[in-house]
Amino acid sequence: MELRLSVSLRAVIFLIILLSSGSSENDVDTNFCGTWRHGNRSLSLIVNLSTGCKGISVSANESSLSIDGQITAKCRRSEVIPLKQFGLDPSEDSNFCLYWEPLLDQLKLEVKGMNLTLCWPASLQGSCCTDLSNDANKNTARYGISNGKVKNDSLSIDTLTGYSFRGDSINCKALCDQVNQGFTKVKMSQDVITVEHPCARSFEVEMKEDFEGFSVTSNITQGVSAEPTITVQIPPVLKRPKKTSKVVCTFFKNDSLFQDGHKKGRILDDVVEITVENEVISDLSQPVKIVFNHDVLLPKRHSRKCVSWDTRKDPSQVNWLVDGCETHHNGAKQTECHCNHLTYFSILVQLEPRPVCHLVALTTITYLGCAVSVFSCVALVIYLLRKRRSKEQSIPIHLGLAVSLIFLNGLFFFTGVLANVGWESVCSWVGPGLHYALLSSFAWMGIEIFHTFWLVYKVFSPSPKAYVWNLVGFVLPAVPVIVLVAVGDIYGEREVLPCEEPSDPYRMCWMKETPKALLAHYFTNMTTLVVLVISGTMMLLLVYRQIRTRDEWRQNRVAFLSIWGLSCLFGATWGLTFLDYGPLSDFILFLFCILNSFQGFFLMLRFLMLDWMRKQAGGSAFGSTSTGSTRQHMLQAQEKS
Repeated sequence: MELRLSVSLRAVIFLIILLSSGSSENDVDTNFCGTWRHGNRSLSLIVNLSTGCKGISVSANESSLSIDGQITAKCRRSEVIPLKQFGLDPSEDSNFCLYWEPLLDQLKLEVKGMNLTLCWPASLQGSCCTDLSNDANKNTARYGISNGKVKNDSLSIDTLTGYSFRGDSINCKALCDQVNQGFTKVKMSQDVITVEHPCARSFEVEMKEDFEGFSVTSNITQGVSAEPTITVQIPPVLKRPKKTSKVVCTFFKNDSLFQDGHKKGRILDDVVEITVENEVISDLSQPVKIVFNHDVLLPKRHSRKCVSWDTRKDPSQVNWLVDGCETHHNGAKQTECHCNHLTYFSILVQLEPRPVCHLVALTTITYLGCAVSVFSCVALVIYLLRKRRSKEQSIPIHLGLAVSLIFLNGLFFFTGVLANVGWESVCSWVGPGLHYALLSSFAWMGIEIFHTFWLVYKVFSPSPKAYVWNLVGFVLPAVPVIVLVAVGDIYGEREVLPCEEPSDPYRMCWMKETPKALLAHYFTNMTTLVVLVISGTMMLLLVYRQIRTRDEWRQNRVAFLSIWGLSCLFGATWGLTFLDYGPLSDFILFLFCILNSFQGFFLMLRFLMLDWMRKQAGGSAFGSTSTGSTRQHMLQAQEKS
């Protein structure tokens, strides 16, 4: 008898455990993946979604991928989306995954690494459609979906025209409780606290006739922070006259969808959506204030910006923009956003480009150096013109370098002034001018290298005429600039973020931060600089080998001035830009700004000092030179006419 009771008791306990475990096995998320086999033609996505829980079907043919069903609690969408606008290549089959999260009423499609949002995140609804199970599959065909699988469980390796799934409806609060199991899960990784909470919390505020503003806060997470993560201050101007409406604030935590919208930064874990039912709110006279409290101290080199995602402008892809929001930093752990519209809001931590520390000091040094270099190069031009009667063939080259540096330093001095006083329109032509001046300076430095090589090794006899150097130094650099201007969307206003106050960037006229502009920068500037620095460094070594046995080389001041002067001529100091990383980054930046902004001054100083030394030596040690050329000062060889 006791044995029977024991067996019966065990059976009951087993049944209870089975039922309790089964009740908590509702799917919190589901993904369906496969390969879309299509033709080499224009492709489109057909979306037809409505509320309910009858199920969903995913089908495909030669030219379209269709998602049709009723699984959402709030989202309704019916449209045809051309995929060409997202750069999808039709020549190859496309791998895709469809992600469904019922607690957020969120549906996302990933095709070839491109993310498309079909249903935006929403607050916790009454019922959730979950536990999607495979229903009757469709027929095999040449075009369709192959290798279909749900959560890595294969459904079929054949190419089918489509798959169907049916769902079960469950109370969303019950599903949320099952997932949370009565507590919030906290993970720590590298001193970063991550709070996992799959359910979005929303608060409704009814704006009646006497509405005078309201403050809404997100829930305080126990054990993580003593303050609410987000506080929203709703202004009274949000209330429309003679109309009662509701403003809804929904708080999201750790939703991976929001990370898709920015490649050079990371969205913090907290996102808030603010909406007014059946209304589009924009251009508010009083801003909505949103205060984000950060549990983690962010590095100084990573700036913080208030950003928003307007689903009306970008319905399919997450696109975080700073438009319409002002950023205010209240210490290292709090950011306050003032926004004149309603949508999704968050804080973007800028990872690239990296903010610049000591920007005010660096800018002051650069402005001072540019001004001094302009006057120095003007004096050098006058000095060289007086010596032009001599047959020294390097004078036109030195003149070309001096003129290009005048143009570069002068334009760089004014480009920051013009952009920061609000004359943004001038950047469309000042930017190309600055780019041309930089390439022209690099070209003349390269000519100095080539000319020195000819002087040392007598490669050509006679030397190329002056007009050849002018074509290479002044005309050739204009070619890529003209091409880039014709391409368009390359030049404009550029922002440099300071570490100390990222919300107050320094503006200048230069290349934009678009992918096309970045490609143009690397193709024209960085490639030229690499060639210039490598060839200039090699030429310094070759010149050193040729002159190290000479008597004048043993005089320290001659050796220093010679190598230092050649470094300025050859542009080797520009190579410091490749060393801007690691703990010495700040030191390298200061050294780079000092050496290159004062380059014109150092050039003038070199020529004047060598001329003074020649006079002191009575012409014996340095020959009859007066221009400070490489050949006469360093090699003292006779020049062929």
